[in-house]
Parts: sequence; C-alpha cells; structure tokens
Amino acid sequence: MSATRRQVLARASAVGAGIAFTGALSELFAGTAAAQPLGHTGYGPLVPDPHGLLDLPKGFRYTVLSREGDRLRSGEGPVPSNHDGMAAFAGRGGRTHLVRNHENRVTAKFPVPTVSGLTYDPAGKGGCTALTLDARHRVLSERVAIAGTAVNCAGGRTPWGTWLTCEETEDKAGTNGYTKDHGFIFEVHPTDPHRTGAVPLTAMGRFQHEAVAVDPHSGTVYETEDAFQKPFGLFYRFLPHKPLGGVGSLRAGGRLQAMRVPGVPDLSTIQETGARFDGIEWVDVPDPLAVSTPTRLQDYGPGGITHAQKLEGCYWGGSCVYFVSSFARSAEGSGADHYGQIWRYDPARRRLTLVVVFGPDTDVRLPGESPDNICLAPGGGLMVCEDGNGAQHVFGVTRRGEVYAMARGRQNLGTDEEPEWGEFAGVTFSPDGETMFVNCYTPGTTFAVTGPWRG
Repeated sequence: MSATRRQVLARASAVGAGIAFTGALSELFAGTAAAQPLGHTGYGPLVPDPHGLLDLPKGFRYTVLSREGDRLRSGEGPVPSNHDGMAAFAGRGGRTHLVRNHENRVTAKFPVPTVSGLTYDPAGKGGCTALTLDARHRVLSERVAIAGTAVNCAGGRTPWGTWLTCEETEDKAGTNGYTKDHGFIFEVHPTDPHRTGAVPLTAMGRFQHEAVAVDPHSGTVYETEDAFQKPFGLFYRFLPHKPLGGVGSLRAGGRLQAMRVPGVPDLSTIQETGARFDGIEWVDVPDPLAVSTPTRLQDYGPGGITHAQKLEGCYWGGSCVYFVSSFARSAEGSGADHYGQIWRYDPARRRLTLVVVFGPDTDVRLPGESPDNICLAPGGGLMVCEDGNGAQHVFGVTRRGEVYAMARGRQNLGTDEEPEWGEFAGVTFSPDGETMFVNCYTPGTTFAVTGPWRG
C-alpha cells in the first residue's frame, strides 16, 4: 500500500469514519436478529489499555480466556498457536461453549496436541480446541476437539449445533511431511468431540477452504475458497444427500457445484453497489477430490466459471447467504481493485447482489485495511475483523454504514520491542448477546469483551 494512502487512512482513523450511506447496507440485516435499528455511531474513542493488550471504548472491559503456550485445562498439552475462526454455542445453566480453530502449518510453535480418536493425520499441526465457560464466562474446561488437520482457517456453524472447520490448504500426502491428503471440511461437536471424531467430509470438496454457511431451510451448504494465486477461488454450494440430517449426516455425501455468473468471469470487476445478476447458474464440480487438478482449474464447459480474489467470510442471514471478498488487486491478477466486497445470494430468486463495497471512495470506508471475518452484532450492525498491516482493529459498522473502532489489539508483551500487531479473527457473540468473543491470531489469544452494548 502506498505511503499516501496509509497517511490518509491514519488521518481517517484519528478523526472518525462517519460517512454518508447509499442504503444498501440495510439489506444485510433483513430478517435477522440484528434487524432492529440502533441509530448510534459507536461507543466513543478507544482507551489505551494499561496492560498493553486490547484497547476498548470507555465502559468496556475484557478478560483473557486463553493464550497460546499456556496449559490446556485438560492437561493434553499447551494451548495451540494461531487462533482463528470461532463460534459460540449455548449450553445448560447459562454456560457457553466455544469452538476455536488453530490455523497451524507444519512450522507452528504450538501444535494442536494429538489425541486418540480425534486425530486425522499425526503430521498435521492444526485443529480445534473447545472451551466451556460458566455464566460469568469463567473457563471451566479447555480441551482438544480435533487434531491432525492443517491450516484450520474459518468455518461455520450448523443448524444442529456443531462447527464445520475448514482446512485452507491443498497439500497432499507426502507434502510437508503429511501422511494424508488435506484440504477438507471436518465436523466438530462442541461438547462431545468423540461423537464427530476426525472424519473428512470428502464430498464437500478438497480445496483451500475458508468459510461455510448452512441454509437452515434447505440444508444447502455454501463454501468459500481463499486461493492464493490466479486463477482465484470459487464460490461453491454443496447439496447434501441428507439435508438437515443432524450430527454426522454430511458424511452421507452429496453434490458439489460452483457458481457461474453469466458474463462475469471475475467478481472484482463489479464496482457498483446494488449491482444485481439474475439467473445465477450452478455447475457440477467435475472432480471434487481434485485428484489431479485443483477444483478452480477444472473444465466447467463453454461458459467457464466465476472467480474472485480473497473469498473469506460467509454467513446466513434471513433468506440469503452473504460472502466476503476481502480485497482484489489488479497487480496480483484481479480484473480490478477494491478494498472489500460483501455479496448476497438469494437462492429463491437465483439472484446475486453486490451489497457493500469497502474503500476510500465507496459506500463504507474502513480506516484500515481488508475486512476479513465478519459477524452480525445482536444490537444491529456488523463487527468486522481487520486483516492488514500495522495496528489491527475490530470495526463496527452500523446499519447506516457508519464505521467506528470497537477494539484495537496492541499485544505489547511488556518489553521494549515493537508491539506485535496480530490480526483479529473469529469474532462472535454469546448466545445472550452480552459478550463479544474475539481472537488475536498471534500471539494466539482469546478475549471476552463485556460492557454497555446497546440493543
């Protein structure tokens, strides 16, 4: 990024980021728990944290639930590195269950400990851990939920209360010491991980998975692919043989398809908020296991297929699925540049709409860099994890498109060295909407943030 643009963004961050909004953002919240308008523009300036970890607005406070290198409560080993995607599930007696990804490669400082019955590939260093919190969000237990996977980035929750964790890699057995092929989705039970084990959902495809969202009405699973090089990733849907069949039902297989937007080979070239495409087509993926050719490079017929750079977050809201393109850079092979898009796909109408474009001269200007993980806030709005250079933030975005800083991760470890600006990931809210949970990727830290949330 140019020095000029960085200076502009720094000034914007200092003076606030309120902007006029064209109106499309309200579509993100239709029919969801966040549909009630708030009308506020944030919670005030961030207050520097005397402990040098997390700056928050006045009246808010955080608790560190878990930090990499500490001992897991289960005694299975140290808390693994690289905290990423996460979801919160309601438990009995006011308890909350968190399932947390660890995006570990073979070089990870703290791998996910291998556990009998929960390990896919002993050479894999990634996986998930599960935390149980009491009603006051004190940690009651922390244990391995799946191990032996690789580069567990994001994922998504199912309507039956499990977590789908995604491997963001295409490495095969024999690569980087792996003994099995990787690039799969795995189902993880938040309280009884042995019930789901470590079984790859092979029919859902083998590629650089990022996130998933499940249609609670039809059971269709939507999947994003965060491919690193051109041609970039695809947006997929999986039609299960046993839709909405509960725990383990996705093992029965199904049909994997990729989205084709007729006449649009690259989503980055669409820049106008509200741009709409009807007649979206879904094309069968010839070889979901990508035995010889990555899925994004396979032959999809005369119409080709539609690609997009940095397809990341994915969630279901109302009657539609939303997915994020974190950024696009023509210098890296995209057809155009942008600083983040949010797309909406309406299955009933087979309609794709560009709902939000982030950037200096577009609907929503983040005073920072690329949007990554996104979640709907119970009080109305979005929480957006920043993934860029320099200081990292969680930004709030109101239904009117106004942007405010909700948190800044300082990660000052108490030394004279420069702070470690670890990106945020896995933002999610407790079932009662009173607590925001969020991870710092590195050094891996899970926070619980409470305060005067407006509802």
